[in-house]
Amino acid sequence: MTALTLSTAAAPGLRADAIVIGVAKGTKGPVVAPGAEAVDKAYDGKLAGVLETLGASGAEGELTKLPAPAGFKAPLVVAVGLGAEPAKGTKNAEDGDGGFDAEALRRAAGVAARALAGCKKAAFALPVDGPGAVGAIAEGVLLGAYAFDVYKEAANGLAKARNGKAPLAEAALLGGKPRDAAHKGAVARAVAVCEELNRARDLVNTPPNDLTPAAFAGIAQAAAKEHGIKVQVLDDKALVKGGYGGILAVGGGSAATPRLVKLSYKHPKADKHLAFVGKGITYDSGGISLKPAGHNETMKCDMSGAAAVFAAVVSAARLGLEVNVTGWLALAENMPSGSAVRPGDVLRMYSGKTVEVLNTDAEGRLVLADALWAASQESPDAIVDVATLTGAMMLALGSRTFGVMANDDAFRSTLHEAAEEVGEPAWPMPLPEHLRKGMDSTVADIANMGERMGGGLVAGLFLREFVGEGITWGHLDIAGPAFNEGGPFGYTPKGGTGSAVRTLVRLAELTASGDLG
Repeated sequence: MTALTLSTAAAPGLRADAIVIGVAKGTKGPVVAPGAEAVDKAYDGKLAGVLETLGASGAEGELTKLPAPAGFKAPLVVAVGLGAEPAKGTKNAEDGDGGFDAEALRRAAGVAARALAGCKKAAFALPVDGPGAVGAIAEGVLLGAYAFDVYKEAANGLAKARNGKAPLAEAALLGGKPRDAAHKGAVARAVAVCEELNRARDLVNTPPNDLTPAAFAGIAQAAAKEHGIKVQVLDDKALVKGGYGGILAVGGGSAATPRLVKLSYKHPKADKHLAFVGKGITYDSGGISLKPAGHNETMKCDMSGAAAVFAAVVSAARLGLEVNVTGWLALAENMPSGSAVRPGDVLRMYSGKTVEVLNTDAEGRLVLADALWAASQESPDAIVDVATLTGAMMLALGSRTFGVMANDDAFRSTLHEAAEEVGEPAWPMPLPEHLRKGMDSTVADIANMGERMGGGLVAGLFLREFVGEGITWGHLDIAGPAFNEGGPFGYTPKGGTGSAVRTLVRLAELTASGDLG
């Protein structure tokens, strides 16, 4: 990843390929944001006018390049839009009195970092008024500079995914204090979380012929060994012995056999325990209920939930959070074959309940059901599952927002607030009891399909059936934001996004600090 440094140096004398500044959208035109005073002074205080002449308005995501003034050691100034100028005196919880919230800084830094691919060093002179701003800018740089080029011949082992240009090599965060413990801590946190989030992106982007359930399990084992995390992998034989009917059925049609991976991070002083459960369908053809043409091409991303859980557990370990976190990765490949599960089959799940399969493309809830019950046996304080579960959630919330469901209203609010705090758009969704009746089966305890309308909520109700009694549970349906099929924006690349990683990490931090309740 891009190397980060904190610097109190003045922008004019800093050796770099570019100086990044912020520009806001004011009521009368663009306004140069705090942090760029020295740059503005070099333009005789007329930088805002110059930018307006070049067409800049300060709108979020807007980027304008112009030659640096005489005397600067960097040849280029990059002005990136921060959005609307905050009202004077505006305060926000994360960044103090600066007005610009963390997400605006994160997105602006991401836009600039992506635009500076091929550069060795850039100085970011964005508004910094505290450790929250330092952390946000650091995250934006690290996530915005991401590139996935493993399979490109031109890379030759180097990161040259963008038209032969390597990602930005180094970023100096101006205004950050190298000797300030809080500033250094903010950067260290950003590095730990973003490295794991980018690893989750790598996993999502890896083609399914290479990322089989066994291969994913091997990657998890290696990371666990590196970071002192206990790991247990159940292969197909162990799953048969344990009675994991859901995972076995979904993976039964593939030559790549399923796995259930348990990752356990424990802190010696922790008195709270979180369990994260991730859907890990390494490729989803739909099985016998085959997906139509045009719906298969991105189905390597159907393991995004497991990737998010994996990244969150490793992040918690790297941050040394005072909370026990267990991750469950339910890994299978859903393929049609003579041994594939059929519509009409009845499965006996790990919990002992029976499920009538009406549609083999509703497979994610089957693997999650087994993993949720396994997680419940340890009686954690809360369970959160993460899954690219339903197209219905995309119809409801679009491609950038994930749905949040829970069996406890207060916990649902906590999850929603945690997501919004870290810049992951989310929306609380209900679990209407009347939709449960649609999953009644004449031959089994429950069917894996119910009413078509409200399908995302139906899936949540199905999962709730496999959560242990009295355990607080939440469900994140990340079907929309997990894989970006459009162009990059902010710090979000095309392809795998790492959706929900930061929400899970934030939940772990809140639990560790005693703020979860």
